[in-house]
Amino acid sequence: MPEQHPLAPTFDSGAADFERLAPSLWNPMGNALVAAADVRLGDNVLDACCGGGAITIPAAQSAGPDAIVDGVDISADLLAVAGSKAETLSLENVAFHQADVMDWQPGTQYDAVLCGYAVFFLPDMDAGVRHLASLLRSSGRLALSTWADGSLTEFSSTLFRHCAAEGGEIEVPTAAARENMLRINTPEKATAWLEALGLEQVKAVHTPVPVQLSPELAWSLVLGSALRLLLPRDAEALRRVRDGFLAELGPEYTLNADTLIVTAQKP
Repeated sequence: MPEQHPLAPTFDSGAADFERLAPSLWNPMGNALVAAADVRLGDNVLDACCGGGAITIPAAQSAGPDAIVDGVDISADLLAVAGSKAETLSLENVAFHQADVMDWQPGTQYDAVLCGYAVFFLPDMDAGVRHLASLLRSSGRLALSTWADGSLTEFSSTLFRHCAAEGGEIEVPTAAARENMLRINTPEKATAWLEALGLEQVKAVHTPVPVQLSPELAWSLVLGSALRLLLPRDAEALRRVRDGFLAELGPEYTLNADTLIVTAQKP
């Protein structure tokens, strides 16, 4: 049996909370990425790091019944959510696979490869994108979404401060992912990055994404994302963090989820 990806338990544990953000964040931005990728009838599509299927489902609907649409993710629980959606909509052109996308070798070349809010989790982001591009046919389209400069900053900084107040050193297991995010968080940086990797017709669009969060949704965003890795394990400390964090955010908090939608073409 393949070794489990180190982040898989985090996303399995947070699957239900992750999905609570789908109506206000993942679904509309998934639709936006599919539109930017110009997924057409008959296109074969890969959704890399597909999560709960917010991109896979509209991609499959756009590609039509004769297309091949693959969703690949490390989280069995999120894949179960995505599979339920596809089954409910009777989408027979979709297949979901539990795998590390870096090991994914399909039996076809794709017309479009999409990756939403996940390319920065790849251990070697440059090698990761080269791998994704290798799965495209000539002139195939790559489309990525990533957090824009300033996105999530206030939210995550507030959480970090409340966690740090509980004492002790806080190790951030996703520090490498944060460094990757900072490399590509402006249109200029994202464009230069993909061009340096040999992709063409690169376009990066800054999209304002304000998301209204109730306290319950704010906490689901923590539990359903890699931010949960910051939380103390002690139950009382966790309660203090939660209460203080949510009190500081207030009853109605507007999350800055500004996003870069980046598209490119394989030569």
